[in-house]
Amino acid sequence: QWQLVESGGGLVQTGGSLRLSCQASGTPSRLNAMAWYRQTPGSQRDFVAAIAIASTDYADSVKGRFTISEDNADKDTIYLQMNSLKPEDTAVYYCNKGTDYNGQYYPSGYWGQGTQVTVSS
Repeated sequence: QWQLVESGGGLVQTGGSLRLSCQASGTPSRLNAMAWYRQTPGSQRDFVAAIAIASTDYADSVKGRFTISEDNADKDTIYLQMNSLKPEDTAVYYCNKGTDYNGQYYPSGYWGQGTQVTVSS
């Protein structure tokens, strides 16, 4: 069992920055990666970025603007630095603990409660 808690969302103007945090806690398992997803009302939850041992992956829409990282002291805490934010980045952002296999991220059923990010134009 894993519990994930996100924080750091808020309201920001276009071009601004936010940093999201996600702290996971639970029983050691084969889940070896973590990721961020986002969702807008009426839409599916979309992949944003993932991090595993020595590798990161990003959705095309956020490449060059967002950076995913993990805490040096706690590998179950990850961050999402979001720069040059656009109104289309507005969404609820969710953290997930899952599996990286051959460079592909597979989400598990362990999700945080989500944190709202709103970018005003």
